[in-house]
Amino acid sequence: MPFNPRTFFRKAHRWGSVIVAVPFLLVLVTGILLQVKKQFTWVQPPTQKGASKEPSANFSAILDAVRAVPEAEVQTWADVERIDVRPRDGVMKVQCKNRYEIQVDFASAKVLQMEYRRSDFIESLHDGSFFSEGAKLWVFLPVALVVLSLWFTGMYLFALPYSVKWKRKRPPTPPANGAAS
Repeated sequence: MPFNPRTFFRKAHRWGSVIVAVPFLLVLVTGILLQVKKQFTWVQPPTQKGASKEPSANFSAILDAVRAVPEAEVQTWADVERIDVRPRDGVMKVQCKNRYEIQVDFASAKVLQMEYRRSDFIESLHDGSFFSEGAKLWVFLPVALVVLSLWFTGMYLFALPYSVKWKRKRPPTPPANGAAS
């Protein structure tokens, strides 16, 4: 049986779609949530504005302000995942290990807002790191490669009918010089 690219690409496209269905659905849904994270406070809390754009509160005052928020469950700096400093807004976003975000005015060390932050969790689902570094490399990367091949096979299958029509409408090529007619 001779190799038929149309049949091969159709089968590759069908089976590739089945193989990547669940992981790719997870990537799509989380990607959509990450695209709109600034529009939906459920995903990521909005950034508050501090009193000044010049930081004057020291880090111990910031830690004391965060400790005063029971939901944060912060006793020491070891309970803090990271601090995002926003000079333009006059605020420090203290992201706790339990996914709470405490926004603190970096001039007065006053707590401006305390909210649960889901965007980092959603991002870890999106890139596969939530499951493990191995899943990120050995599941999500191959899924991305299969999706890329689905794009190529889909484009081939999409263009194929147009190519056939174009070839049928094209006038026949004249015989080469010196050929007997």
